[in-house]
Amino acid sequence: LTPHCANLALGQGVRRLHVSAAFNAKAKVSMSRFEPSNFVNYEKLNENVNIVRKRLNRPLTLSEKIVYGHLDDPVGQDIARGRTYLRLRPDRVAMQDATAQMAMLQFISSGLPQVAVPSTIHCDHLIEAQIGGAKDLARAKDINAEVYNFLASAGAKYGVGFWKPGSGIIHQIILENYAYPGVLLIGTDSHTPNGGGLGSICIGVGGADAVDVMAGIPWELKCPNVIGVKLTGKLSGWTSPKDVILKVAGILTVKGGTGAIVEYHGPGVDSISCTGMATICNMGAEIGATTSVFPYNHRMKTYLEKTGRGGHPGNVSQMLKPHINGPFTPDLAHPMADIGATAVKNGWPLQVKVGLIGSCTNSSYEDMGRSASVAKQALDKGLKCKAAFTITPGSEQIRATIERDGYSKILGDVGGMVLANACGPCIGQWDRRDVKKGEKNTIVTSYNRNFTARNDANPATHAFVASPEIVTALAIAGTLDFNPEVDYLTAANGEKFKLKPPSADELPKLDFDPGQDTYQHPPAEGGSKLRVDVSPTSTRLQLLEPFDKWAGGDLEDLQILIKVSGQRIIWGLFRRGKCTTDHISAAGPWLKFRGHLDNISNNMLIGAVNIENDGVNKIKNQLTGEYGGVPDVARHYKANGLSWVVVGDDNYGEGSSREHAALEPRHLGGRCIIVKSFARIHETNLKKQGMLPLTFQNPADYDKIRPDDKISIKGLATFAPGKPLSTVVKHSDGTKDEFQLNHTFNETQIEWFQAGSALNRMKELQ
Repeated sequence: LTPHCANLALGQGVRRLHVSAAFNAKAKVSMSRFEPSNFVNYEKLNENVNIVRKRLNRPLTLSEKIVYGHLDDPVGQDIARGRTYLRLRPDRVAMQDATAQMAMLQFISSGLPQVAVPSTIHCDHLIEAQIGGAKDLARAKDINAEVYNFLASAGAKYGVGFWKPGSGIIHQIILENYAYPGVLLIGTDSHTPNGGGLGSICIGVGGADAVDVMAGIPWELKCPNVIGVKLTGKLSGWTSPKDVILKVAGILTVKGGTGAIVEYHGPGVDSISCTGMATICNMGAEIGATTSVFPYNHRMKTYLEKTGRGGHPGNVSQMLKPHINGPFTPDLAHPMADIGATAVKNGWPLQVKVGLIGSCTNSSYEDMGRSASVAKQALDKGLKCKAAFTITPGSEQIRATIERDGYSKILGDVGGMVLANACGPCIGQWDRRDVKKGEKNTIVTSYNRNFTARNDANPATHAFVASPEIVTALAIAGTLDFNPEVDYLTAANGEKFKLKPPSADELPKLDFDPGQDTYQHPPAEGGSKLRVDVSPTSTRLQLLEPFDKWAGGDLEDLQILIKVSGQRIIWGLFRRGKCTTDHISAAGPWLKFRGHLDNISNNMLIGAVNIENDGVNKIKNQLTGEYGGVPDVARHYKANGLSWVVVGDDNYGEGSSREHAALEPRHLGGRCIIVKSFARIHETNLKKQGMLPLTFQNPADYDKIRPDDKISIKGLATFAPGKPLSTVVKHSDGTKDEFQLNHTFNETQIEWFQAGSALNRMKELQ
């Protein structure tokens, strides 16, 4: 696949035309309207691409042009897809408030005076949906004042832009202000790939990776494979961009994209709006992709102007139908025509209790317009939503614009409640009160993830993912088995009618209304005289202490803390066992402790299923013989000098980029995680914190390990890239097993392990 970009015209204040032309452009292009003196070095990118193309002696795909264009050493870099580690120089860093706390604490620990690349903090995760946008925002500002003040002052001191609470969701802000063709951006959130809708390579990472880039250190990424998805035909009727990624997720599954960049191409691309492309790229995180990207076209050109910036799974064709995915996993895809019968067969509740639209995946002007188009048809027939209905604008700009243009009124009149410009229920920030915990129920969202208990902390909630217009139609009908393509509704006067396919403007006819000014620029004079205070008695923030260095020998007699179940029945579905970052470090009410490592560690692995008893947060303390919560037992082991290990199944750590899922095990005495396979971001996060993420050379060896075993990791004195480590597993009956464990460490990452963490190693090199 070698998609060639059409032309990217560049103008003062407006980014237009194409990546290839951009690389050759002589004009200076500002990084954003907030950073008029920081420019994209397109000449350097073009020079790097030409060097690599000659070295490899083959054409480059679009993603390769952008990634290889940012190589630190294009002449000497070893480049082999899926094998070598690339050392890259990203253009900028973006952090959401829940992950920015730990990232900024780590940056403070580095001792550096200023960030080396443009960086921003976005306050979107700590606002809980409860009674409505304005009141929820005011409540969040009060409850989270200490954290917001810390982030604002740290941003001012170290040169990081600060988007205040109420600004909107990080990915929408990036799309509106910072993403553009050819950029390489890393963000401390797994849905950072949203920016691929503007021809950017935007990659989700952990906070320690962000610290590297902010410190001016080359960032490492395993050289991605490339998956091509050819789009033919065009979107029409009830089919939306969301249905493209729902279908792709059904094909590739939650780990089919691991280690790869997904490149969309083909004639069907031109029927998708820029924000629709962003939706598809955003949810590429749900197939494990490193990121996703679209080639530049006229839809991107128009969006840039309106915002003031002037391997192959097969074809997704014109036969694509509206889809709905779930429950409990985003890759269980159903055509809308089939979901009713499938739900009845599996005993899933048909009544839709709540419909929720918005989130970083689907909160564009077009999304809101298409939902309003459906809602207006119902209102014209005297109907309102049978289900509860919530709307989350993606940014202050979107909120102000849809309010000006009447969409908010229509969505409110049909029964909707507009929430704050934040992540809200999508990440579990939802004070839900209409059902009791454990009560079986169905919700439908336009979000991206639907893992067990993710949205409302209720493991009995069956969450389904669909497009905003499908969610709106189901909220109006109130039942999961309503297919708007063929089914009828009954008007207030008894008349039967069918909803027409939604239609809406891709972009507002007038310019976007920016709404309130919510951006705080770092002081022009620098922040050297500013202070960032962290109270030693705070329950929300805690300065970091360095982790201990490797002692120089093998890791002997590590106690198994928990062996995570490999498979189980979930509400009638036989599913492979999941241990996502939600299971390792839950969000929701725990978000308030994201800046306090010791307190947040009290949620470590409380959602993981123990293979010994199929219970959650119930493991046997091998020192006392008693059962207790996972964090409690881990703390007891640590207090008694006993290091421990976790054993898991496939795709361990899928989901969010949250590095707390790596920091917490390290903080509570963990040394090693042994699984069949890892999700990309989590594996890197573990390495950054001095942990050993290892995989079974023979996956069947997973079954040899018992919950009360002790494990020794051998061969660390000669730890080297590509060389497996060995393990000795001692069973309580006196027998033992020995087998090989693989790893993906390179030389630099081995230095992180030996130093105790990447941050420790950074300090050693200063």
